[in-house]
Amino acid sequence: MKKGYSCASLLCALVVVLAVLAEAQVTEAVTCSPLELRPCLGALTSSQPPTADCCDKLREQKPCLCGYIKNPNLGQFVNSPNARRVASTCGVPYPTC
Repeated sequence: MKKGYSCASLLCALVVVLAVLAEAQVTEAVTCSPLELRPCLGALTSSQPPTADCCDKLREQKPCLCGYIKNPNLGQFVNSPNARRVASTCGVPYPTC
């Protein structure tokens, strides 16, 4: 009976661990590189709509947007009305830094 109890305990512990791992969100480190936003270039410099690839990259780079806004070389593009339009179209909230 003791063997059955330890197997049941082990099984129960395994289920708890798997449940916790299934609910845990794994965050990946983002490498901030404005070059990753190349698919957005057309939408940022004209009135064309952003592509799905642009929106994917914008979501990926979301943690980096404040850094881009504060960068004097990039600020003019990131602070433009087109940048706000692209972010809105992609469903990415424009950051308040």
